[in-house]
Amino acid sequence: MPISLMTLAVVLLVGVAVWRLGGAWWKYRGQRVITCPESQRPAGVVVDAAHAAVSGFGKVPELRLSECTRWPENAGCGQECLSEVREAGADCLVRNIIAKWYRDKDCAACGKPIGEIDWTGSHPALLVADQVSVEWSQVPADELLGTLAAALPICFTCHTANRLVHEHPELVTDRHRAGH
Repeated sequence: MPISLMTLAVVLLVGVAVWRLGGAWWKYRGQRVITCPESQRPAGVVVDAAHAAVSGFGKVPELRLSECTRWPENAGCGQECLSEVREAGADCLVRNIIAKWYRDKDCAACGKPIGEIDWTGSHPALLVADQVSVEWSQVPADELLGTLAAALPICFTCHTANRLVHEHPELVTDRHRAGH
């Protein structure tokens, strides 16, 4: 049974609508690091991606925040930081900041290149003060840039071993200690 021209047109229009809505949502999803215009300090924000997608159908999306690390104390702000989100685009996404920081870096523990980050599985971590490694997802967005400035990259394997040594020293035998 042939598909009518009207049915084909409706399916095509629905497909285009879904494509545009999905594209706008994808563009504005995720946690970002911006400089708060009020405090001139880093802040972590999340844009309401669903609102941006729906409000932007056929026009420029209306942006608004759904989360900010300065809330609830400053929840009534004018959200002037959204101009930075528009200007910086994907450059202020935490995911992209992390990927750029790890690019061309080697593990501080084993010396192997970090390489491309596997976002779906095991990913590298950060070696911070006292030689403790933490996953970058544990670092609050408003502290991310400062933490990256002081941290060293560490691969997933070395991070796992480092975490084991710090969390369960009774299970570890260190064969590289001086004098042994």
